[in-house]
Amino acid sequence: MTKYIVRRAIQAIPVLIGITIVVYAILLSAPGGPQAKFANNPRMTNDQKAAFMRAWGLDQPIPIQYCRWMGICNPDAEGLAIIGPTGWPNFLPEAISGSSNGLLHADFGFSITSGQSVGERIGQAALPTFILAFFALIIWIGSAILIGVYSAIKRYSWFDQISTIFSYIGFAMPTFWLGIMLIYIFGVSGILPVSGMVDIRNSPAFGNDAYWVYFGQHPVNAILDVAKHLILPVFTLVVVNIAGDSRFVRASMIDALSQDYVRTAKAKGLPGRSVTFKHALRNALLPVVTNIGLEIPFLFTGAIVTETIFSWPGIGKLTIDATTQFDYPVLMGVLLITSLIVVFANLFADVAYAVVDPRIKY
Repeated sequence: MTKYIVRRAIQAIPVLIGITIVVYAILLSAPGGPQAKFANNPRMTNDQKAAFMRAWGLDQPIPIQYCRWMGICNPDAEGLAIIGPTGWPNFLPEAISGSSNGLLHADFGFSITSGQSVGERIGQAALPTFILAFFALIIWIGSAILIGVYSAIKRYSWFDQISTIFSYIGFAMPTFWLGIMLIYIFGVSGILPVSGMVDIRNSPAFGNDAYWVYFGQHPVNAILDVAKHLILPVFTLVVVNIAGDSRFVRASMIDALSQDYVRTAKAKGLPGRSVTFKHALRNALLPVVTNIGLEIPFLFTGAIVTETIFSWPGIGKLTIDATTQFDYPVLMGVLLITSLIVVFANLFADVAYAVVDPRIKY
């Protein structure tokens, strides 16, 4: 298993390099390019536009721009020395190379709109997204497994029929429409909050220093406030996933319950609960594990639509804001981190296969 993980990690390196090239090329070729923010601004003179291009290195050849973004090139050098301080690619850590610029040194650059570090902006948005994704993941997996297992055991019962109808409706329901309907139902009546992460009438905005002071003084109130704001976004996120995965679990459980090893376990006199959850369910979880590996990056982005609808201050909303503001450094940072999570989520799914089903060996 260890050799397999190491081999997969090594194989991921050229994949990630290819991802950086694709991300940079796509955003560079986007309508208007990186200078789209000011290209049609009548208040900026040509000299100001040229100064912006020089400041962001956009007047350099595209390969040099990419190398500077990656941290391979020395931005202050000219000629061959631009490749690095000694003429070699500058990919070594800062303590050795003396440089801290570029992706290879964990430097994503700076936001065009705010001038703030891209890493800092993503870090600020990551905590709200993590909170939203964590609770959504727990409810999604737990509900899908329970509904799927019980539907398989009580096949063609009233519960199975109702869960089937729920699955068809939930899987076909557009996320944005569900979010808007929840806002209309619960927002107009005032039963639940429909915007933001906290009630700023009672506490400071989430994430700043004042909020953490308030959290230290009133931890119970702060936790309850966030919990109330979580209900609608989490429900919007998990409905489609529960609807789909519960059907996967049901189909897999029906197949597993008909296998010889399950009948043998029953013949030995093992309790029904042990047969269902210890023997049949482990084999039936393989499609769910696959979906988890695919959905973890989706949850990291905060389900862009969901965060935007509910004004949740996470990665998804940050992505939309960066897109509308032509803030390409932030967009590239989010896309790269998401791509990295995709690679490791697939590795996690492969490893989880062997944990769930001992028959799988690497």
